[in-house]
Amino acid sequence: MEDRELIGSLYPAQERNSLGIIRIKGDASNRQYFRVSGPGGSTIACIDPAFRGNDPDCYPFLIMRNLLAGHGVRVPAILGSNPGEGVLLLEDCGDLMLQDEIAILDQARLFARYRQVIDILVRIQSIRPDGSAIPFSLSFDHDKLMFEFDFFIEHALRGYFSGVLDEDSITALRREFYAITNLLVRPEHFVLNHRDFHSRNIMLFKDEAVVIDFQDARLGLPQYDIVSLLRDSYVSLDTLLVEELKRYHFDQLCRIGLTTMDAGEYLRFFDLMAFQRNVKAVGTFCYQTAIVGNRSFEPCILPTMAFLKDYIYAQPELAGAGRLLEPLISKRTS
Repeated sequence: MEDRELIGSLYPAQERNSLGIIRIKGDASNRQYFRVSGPGGSTIACIDPAFRGNDPDCYPFLIMRNLLAGHGVRVPAILGSNPGEGVLLLEDCGDLMLQDEIAILDQARLFARYRQVIDILVRIQSIRPDGSAIPFSLSFDHDKLMFEFDFFIEHALRGYFSGVLDEDSITALRREFYAITNLLVRPEHFVLNHRDFHSRNIMLFKDEAVVIDFQDARLGLPQYDIVSLLRDSYVSLDTLLVEELKRYHFDQLCRIGLTTMDAGEYLRFFDLMAFQRNVKAVGTFCYQTAIVGNRSFEPCILPTMAFLKDYIYAQPELAGAGRLLEPLISKRTS
């Protein structure tokens, strides 16, 4: 079927010819999104090949959507679905993202907004395993973290930035990545993570923060998602604001008993996790730019790489990787 037919299948027959359907920008996945205008108002249609022909009870997006909604996290409502064709009809929560608001808020209002978002994050992180396979059988284990480091090696070092590091340096760097991964696999500290909790995945609808793009959730350190939010590739936050918000997140984790870390350990793991998360993001941006041909992510490469120096200087465990990455960092961020 054509896109219009697929989307129309979720509407009464008498309304299908009058639908206004406009494709809208999505993320870096295979999903396609459309804004649909009809007699009942505006909705968002999602066409997802991973949903096509699958049991809705096994579809991660719907599982996570219902889990989050059941714990009081504001997510888009499901208005209809056609699993056979892989189509979902979602509530339209507008176009305003957290990213868009940053430039227009003063420091006090920005701090308040981010505290609101962190409160949502802590609510997500407080959801405990309930025996279900998704998302609680998934975690940022050694294999997953090394897959993300290897993705960076393949698509950034051997791809987009080919020639900046020689193969001996890349081999040595992978050993450093392996050691960093060992530090980050701490299941005793794991909580539920959204996995992509940044300013483009927080919609602001009627002054309410709505969480989207949550289908890849898994267990990991609580720092994973707060790194995504505060060391965001898409926005630049004031350093003092970032420090205040890190303290706020840590205090909220402690308040509800979600961590046994002390403040120093929390900050150490923030830097280690931020290094891994930002390296992973650079790999993704390089892949999207050079392989997929989606150059909209290319402007995010250098700002994300610029974050790395702070972690390398702060944590001795990152010194070896920092020395090996120095030709890349100095060449591309000077």
